[in-house]
Formats: sequence, structure tokens, C-alpha cells
Amino acid sequence: MEVKLVVRTLELIELFAQTRRPMPLTELAQGLGAPMSSCLALVRTMVARGYLYEVRRRGGYYPTAKLHALSGQIQAGDPWLEAVRPHLVALRDAANETVMLGKIQDGAVVFLDVVESTHPVHYAARPGERRPMHTSSVAKAILARLAPADRDGLLAAPDYTRYTERTLVTRDGLRAEVEQVQAQGWAANVGESVADLTGLAVALDLGGEWYALCMAGPTPRVWEQRDQNLLHLHAAAEAIRRARAV
Repeated sequence: MEVKLVVRTLELIELFAQTRRPMPLTELAQGLGAPMSSCLALVRTMVARGYLYEVRRRGGYYPTAKLHALSGQIQAGDPWLEAVRPHLVALRDAANETVMLGKIQDGAVVFLDVVESTHPVHYAARPGERRPMHTSSVAKAILARLAPADRDGLLAAPDYTRYTERTLVTRDGLRAEVEQVQAQGWAANVGESVADLTGLAVALDLGGEWYALCMAGPTPRVWEQRDQNLLHLHAAAEAIRRARAV
């Protein structure tokens, strides 16, 4: 269950990340779809706590550096992701496609870290984004490694919404796909969530918890070069395992 005030606060931060400019109160309220009074109370609280400031009188509000500083401190306190990131960067450099580290959380896939391709046309994602399980190569790679009872429980979670002609829209269809992934050792999403977009993923066991490395981009680049891309993915997964074992 989501807490409305927390959701609105997070949406305010995300709104600034999208616009990247000061916004007056009226525009903030409109962007949040919130009453002016509620938005005013939220803004005043964040100003009082040092997270927002008014750039000039009636010139709009913008986040201070406090949020960035705290984010940096939090990130620095996560030695696991800090250790994995160089391997994600190396994987991106090897294939020049967007790469992600993801896991299944609360019935969906969540991206824990993302390193984007430098190609002008590439798959764009951000850490913290969530994706439906039934269209995700990350989910398929992880589901293929789980015990049957655990897998069946997770297969019941998706609503199996159709996004393209290739979307798997039944539990049996996804189960059959996962069994194939189990046999071949890697997973794919070829146009199942977005037409002409392909994702490839391999599972990664880290301390008894299953994660997956994923590479995504335009199908002509990712799928048609899948043998080489899968070699890059497996090599990155093995490098992370070795680093964790040291």
C-alpha cells in the first residue's frame, strides 16, 4: 500500500529531474496533479528542511545541493553496488549497449543500476525503474533458476498485459519460455515490451540471492549480434562472481 504523502514527495523530486529548471508553485501543483494548498504545504516543508529554495521572488523553486549530497553519501555506503558498477561499465564498453543490474522485487523487476549506451539511438532507463515481469528478460533469467514452488508463486503475480504482438499473455506461455531459458542458460525479450527492442539477460547468484545482468537496445544490434553479446554478458557475470569471492 502506497502512502500518499510519500508518493507526492517522490513525484516532486522526479518532476524536477524531468524538467531540470525552477518551477513556480502553480506549475508544480499542475505537474503533481495536486491541490494548490497541498502543494504549498509540501514545498514549504521542503524549503524549511533545506531541500528546496526559491531562486528569486516569484521566480520558482528548485532543489538545493542537499539532496545530491545525501544521495552521494548513501551511494558511498553501498559497497556492493559500488563494486559491481565497474563491471557494468566494462560490459557497456564491450558492447556499447545499455546494461542493467536487476532483480525481482514485489512482483516486478527493478533496475538497481544502469549504464547507458553512447549510441545516439539506445535504450534509456534509470536506476529504480520497475518493469513488468512477463515481458522482462531479467525476470525470465531469474525465474529459470528458482525452485518450482517459488517460480509458480511469482508466475501468478503478473497481470499479463499485452504490449506488442509478441507479448506473452498467459502464465503457461511464460512458464514454457522460462523452461527454455533454464535449458539454454540465458533469457531474451525480443519485441515483447516494445517493438524493435531486444533485451538479453543472464542470471547471477550473489550470496544466495538471484540477480540478473541485462543488455538492451535496438533489435538489429542486440538480437542479430546475440552470440557476441551473450559472451559479453556471461564474461561480466563471471567477473562479478570472482570479485565477490575474493
